[in-house]
Amino acid sequence: MSSTNLRMALITGGSSGIGYHLARLFAADKYGVILVARTESDLEKVAEELTVKYHCPQVITIAKDLSKVGSAQELFKEIKERYKLPIDYLINNAGVGLRGTVWETDIQKDIDMIHLNITSLVELTKLVLPEMIERNEGKILMLGSIASFQPNPLLACYAATKAFIANYTDALIEELKHTNVTATLLVPGITDTDFFNKAEASETKANKTDTADDPADVAQRGYDALMKGDHRVYGSTKVKVMVGVGHIIPNELITKATKTFMKEDK
Repeated sequence: MSSTNLRMALITGGSSGIGYHLARLFAADKYGVILVARTESDLEKVAEELTVKYHCPQVITIAKDLSKVGSAQELFKEIKERYKLPIDYLINNAGVGLRGTVWETDIQKDIDMIHLNITSLVELTKLVLPEMIERNEGKILMLGSIASFQPNPLLACYAATKAFIANYTDALIEELKHTNVTATLLVPGITDTDFFNKAEASETKANKTDTADDPADVAQRGYDALMKGDHRVYGSTKVKVMVGVGHIIPNELITKATKTFMKEDK
């Protein structure tokens, strides 16, 4: 246990989607929560809910755009110098996608996505881990995706970042085996969040499916697996089956199928 009686969870992308539901779960179990997202007003709304409805013992909000160079290190420095708090649970949830062909998508948006989905995740993990290793306890949750395991035309850069996260997490899990620190990969499929709207993919077949998973259910699966120290958990049984099937179907067929899903549904 950390030097304080209150254990703290740092949740990036904590104002919406899966991150928001994870924050509710931590608050309900009386953990302290550090919420990070770009918009202060969104964070304040969630913080009020966690405090009033769930009686969360401590909620800290930090507005930070983790797609910008240096932002993850600024965030960690603020937590340590201003709040002087340990991080017992790191939830690397923040992420974004961008639909379009490789030659059409804006290069700066791709770079920002890589920085948010990969660089900030790696930086926060490396900043938090030494203290966890020293205490010989701590838990990290990484947000992967069903796209971690297959090429995804029209979401090529996004899928590649999620493949990195899966590979990175699996390697980290092996490195941590001699410790009491654990890392868990959460693998959502299509989930009822604002992802497709933010990814400029609101008119795609993928976004119009009526079988999207409930983000609260996905968060619960991730939370339970994190607390148990499981290495990997899927957003639903359906997602687990789809990933399994994807390992045996020829890659070319999988790639064609994912491209069809990402086309506009006209």
